[in-house]
Amino acid sequence: MNIFKQKRITIILDHWIFYAILAMIFFLALEPMIATAALLAGMLFYIAKICILHGVRFRRTLFDIPIGLFLLFGILSVPMSPDPGFSFYNFYNLAGRYVLTYVLVVQNVTTVKQIKKMSCALGASAVVVVLYGFYQYIFGVDISTMKWVDGNAFPALKTRIFSTWVNPNILAGYLDIALCIVFGLFVMMKQKRARCILAGGFILLAICLVMTYARGACLSIAIVLAGYGLFKDRRILFGCIAFGTVVLLVDTTLAERLAAVFTKIDTSSEMRLALWESTIAMIIDHPLLGIGWGAYWMVYPEYDFYINDAAVRIVHAHNMYLNYAAEIGLVGAAGFFWYFFGTMWLALSSRYLRESAFLNGLLLGLGLAVLSIAFNGLTDYVLFNIPSSMLFWLIAAMIVLIEKNMVD
Repeated sequence: MNIFKQKRITIILDHWIFYAILAMIFFLALEPMIATAALLAGMLFYIAKICILHGVRFRRTLFDIPIGLFLLFGILSVPMSPDPGFSFYNFYNLAGRYVLTYVLVVQNVTTVKQIKKMSCALGASAVVVVLYGFYQYIFGVDISTMKWVDGNAFPALKTRIFSTWVNPNILAGYLDIALCIVFGLFVMMKQKRARCILAGGFILLAICLVMTYARGACLSIAIVLAGYGLFKDRRILFGCIAFGTVVLLVDTTLAERLAAVFTKIDTSSEMRLALWESTIAMIIDHPLLGIGWGAYWMVYPEYDFYINDAAVRIVHAHNMYLNYAAEIGLVGAAGFFWYFFGTMWLALSSRYLRESAFLNGLLLGLGLAVLSIAFNGLTDYVLFNIPSSMLFWLIAAMIVLIEKNMVD
């Protein structure tokens, strides 16, 4: 193959790879199977590019070692599972998606223009999620059979939206991420028109979050934004207090649910405490290699100190930190959280000296988004959801690209 033909084919493959990335990003929140298909298509195009060029220069990142540790101990945990076959399938099917998301983006996104298009795809997807959330709230969603709330403790709560996501808590975790990104852009952007659009989007996302009635996510975003206001701009702190006060006065059901976190224990809170006790026992018994990737639901009955009902299936610990430590051991969990908090620190410790206000704002928003996941992870495990985890690995890749000046 002559050099001109090779270059032409490479350019075509680069375009196809990027279109696959955009499709993956747009469909992550809407249709996970299409997002996964786009990811696999992008990887096939990338492999074809490598073959045509007889190998390409692999871009090294700061987090190759912790990602390697995470993968190594993830696979080493598989034989510890009560069903190694299931755990192996679960490992390569899920961890494979997450790492491939990171690799595909880091190795193939090279320009600021591409980063902007990726951000637009995220925004377009969020618009669909929010609109469908409002549709559900307006026309009603019967949650009486879904066991997302203690009906005795909160009899007035009849509707919790989940939009295109699995349940209200997963949707709320996604909305926290979207709110942080919009907030970061709002803080850094200077154009009045852009700030007005971002402010309107932020309000709609916040209202949608309220309609999930997810306590952990509401408290997480409140802590993130109020903390930023406290340390960076007191006007933002006062704005958060004013907005939160209005919301709680208007929606007394949300106020009651948030107050319950500090004043009483409903069945949801009580169950979480029991699950954490059981999970800590698992970690003590299996500290090095864990109980097996994805095996929590199989092992939990041996440590069931609370439910005592074999018909009830508990799939995760409702705590991100405990869940990782239990399933893949302390070393594997340390590798993941080195990567997790490393990307967050990379974004939030940046001096934001780039000429592009957009990149500065996006980097800040992405860092705050990871921080919101960190807080939310104390009371829930939103990364158990496959699209949520893919979204996190996408965010991490974007942080690395922007902060380490890997895009021109």
